[in-house]
Amino acid sequence: MCRWMPPAAGLFPALARPVASTTTTTTTVPLPAAPSSASFCLACCALLLVAGTALGGCPNGPGGNGRDPLRVLEGANCSWTLERHTRSYNHLEGDVRLRRLYSANKFFLCIDKTGKVDGTRKKNYADSLMEIRSVSVGVVAIKSVSTGLYLAMSKKGTLYGSVKYNHNCKFKERIEENGYNTYASVRWKHNGRQMFVSLNGRGNPRRGHKARRRHPSTHFLPLPS
Repeated sequence: MCRWMPPAAGLFPALARPVASTTTTTTTVPLPAAPSSASFCLACCALLLVAGTALGGCPNGPGGNGRDPLRVLEGANCSWTLERHTRSYNHLEGDVRLRRLYSANKFFLCIDKTGKVDGTRKKNYADSLMEIRSVSVGVVAIKSVSTGLYLAMSKKGTLYGSVKYNHNCKFKERIEENGYNTYASVRWKHNGRQMFVSLNGRGNPRRGHKARRRHPSTHFLPLPS
């Protein structure tokens, strides 16, 4: 007689086999003992080691193997398993737009050949056509197409045209709630406050420390040329 003995707790069903006996008694092959928690953890770590090796290891170091994958067995966590990496926005860098910056005070921002920054009401004034280039996420460089000078801000908040591109030429571009853009100096601040590109009611540039984000003088619409 043969009798089937179900495996205990559903473990290792393929290992339980009936054994025929020449006598009337029935015997079964003993099942292996259930794995301990320590051996189970060791098996999981081994699987993580194999997976990490197949994926090229942890991506923090040169060549994607910045950490020793054997440290997984020591309880160390690879960054690619638990940490969220910063997203890449490189596709935004280098984006170029030709625009005229029209202020809420109804002036077009312009830079003349002497480097003077001013405002004009002429719609098609050559010095007001700007090349706005994204140099990093949310940061732009503004250059007059006709004069080739970059819009820049000094430490004192004075706007001027720079022949060469430098840190004074970087501005944070932000879309405000009213749909206008503001441009704040990346490099310079005044008493911890941002300093903004601004044209007053007469079209003259205001010092950056006298302008505030909510002032209409700091609001510009980038209009297509």
